[in-house]
Amino acid sequence: MTIPRPAQRQESTNLADILERVLDKGIVIAGDIRVNLLDIELLTVKIRLLVTSVDKARELGIDWWERDPTLSSGRRDLAEEPAPIASKPDR
Repeated sequence: MTIPRPAQRQESTNLADILERVLDKGIVIAGDIRVNLLDIELLTVKIRLLVTSVDKARELGIDWWERDPTLSSGRRDLAEEPAPIASKPDR
């Protein structure tokens, strides 16, 4: 007696589809790495990674790149620029 199997759905997803889903929904990767030696903490690395589109990040209230002068073009204050180095007097 043979039991019929339900038809399997074969769906092909390409990289563009996966990227579109990730940017639309977002993905969070979090992890901690600790290095201890005899109960003495030598190193701690905390990793927090959010991959999403700019629009989705704004919906979530994340917009730190807009206030960062190194990432925002044309928003640097001249006061933040380093002062020119004065020439050394001749000896």
